[in-house]
Amino acid sequence: MNSKKSNLDEMSLIDHLTELRKRLLWSFLYIIIIFVICFYFASDLFAFLAKPLVDLMDTENGQGFIYTALQEAFFTELKIAFFFALFFSFPLISIQIWKFIAPGLYKNEKHAFLPFLIATPFLFFAGGSMVYFFIAPIAWNFFLSYQNINTSGIPIRLEAKMGEYLALMMRFIFAFGLAFQLPVVLSLLAKVNLVTHESLKKFRKYAIVIAFLSAAFLTPPDPFSQISLALPIILLYEISIFLAKIIQKNKNKKE
Repeated sequence: MNSKKSNLDEMSLIDHLTELRKRLLWSFLYIIIIFVICFYFASDLFAFLAKPLVDLMDTENGQGFIYTALQEAFFTELKIAFFFALFFSFPLISIQIWKFIAPGLYKNEKHAFLPFLIATPFLFFAGGSMVYFFIAPIAWNFFLSYQNINTSGIPIRLEAKMGEYLALMMRFIFAFGLAFQLPVVLSLLAKVNLVTHESLKKFRKYAIVIAFLSAAFLTPPDPFSQISLALPIILLYEISIFLAKIIQKNKNKKE
């Protein structure tokens, strides 16, 4: 404890700002390097994101993606590169965050905080994987069911725009990725005594309402997509109550 305090005393405000600038520069450098690499492979990355929809399309008869603005394809690839650059660089950025805050933590605080920092990218990846492999194929199949409906003899077929599809897919992935961070956030709040498992239980009915409202705001306006996001949020909230209870028990044992 004394060594920690002495280290903090020795570091001035300028030293902290210098260290913060160093970590930010490293993080920015990671993003730039990975962005350049991702932009080179942007077409392959778009094909990866588009696969859940392409598998349902009638590609043999020419159905596919289109772009209607001259610059749309270029800016779509820029967005793809930036999206994957943030995704792939996040673990490296987490390391920089850890290097910045770790010197100011006690040993037991490091052991308490590090698991949450490690869990964050894994949970985001789990949420994104759930969208890609399960939610998106079912949702896209539902939307494509409106094809080939004749209205006054006029055939209807999807011609998806690149930019619109990417925006929808990214919105889906971010919504589920952020929702899967709920146990991390609530567990950290329980660690610092801002919430308890009793208070989380009392708030459960409001959390269910908020889950469905969030799903309605973050997902496309179809019942399946909204329920698919709301139910995992509710389940993760229940897991958070269980984790908060364990954290409280461990605190009581130490006391």
